[in-house]
Amino acid sequence: MFERSELQILKKRINEPRRFIQVVLGPRQVGKTTMVNQLFHQLPIPGLYESADAVYDGDSIWLQQIWETARLKMAAQNANEFLLIIDEIQKVPNWSETVKKLWDEDSRNNLNIKLILLGSSRLLVQKGLTESLAGRFETIHLTHWSYSEMKEAFGWNARQYVWFGGYPGSAVLIDDEPRWKNYLNWDVCTQDKSCHLQK
Repeated sequence: MFERSELQILKKRINEPRRFIQVVLGPRQVGKTTMVNQLFHQLPIPGLYESADAVYDGDSIWLQQIWETARLKMAAQNANEFLLIIDEIQKVPNWSETVKKLWDEDSRNNLNIKLILLGSSRLLVQKGLTESLAGRFETIHLTHWSYSEMKEAFGWNARQYVWFGGYPGSAVLIDDEPRWKNYLNWDVCTQDKSCHLQK
């Protein structure tokens, strides 16, 4: 499976002593979740992956429950370290204040839970980071895939890249262009409330 260069950066940081929260930012369909799943399976560290996609508005307790689950799993496995990954973090109300509280608790208690947060709304995530988590995080920005990445991963030529763009999730659909357009149109509508495909 193709690996983006940012995977090695993230892997190096997670293998370091617990120091910073790792925040992976980027638009939808650029491979954030795929990258952290690749990392998850390459590391010998026990862990937990959760997505905030299904969190209801006003349900900020969800994040505390997930964190407590990670603490309990770590204790049950008698592990020296644990990896907690939370996807679409910007969907959790007041997420940054909750993360700060729980991260600081673990720091005081010498609990070695390493944290990766993923977010597809850069504005919302950046706001939370600057307001509550200053000095506690590092970011990795994922962009749409480059031509060389699409060529290596899917065998695309330059013409295909110019027309279809750097969206790895839709690459398998390019032989059926109406289906490809419907897929992208649906994704644009769901994240931007706009149903005008810019192609």
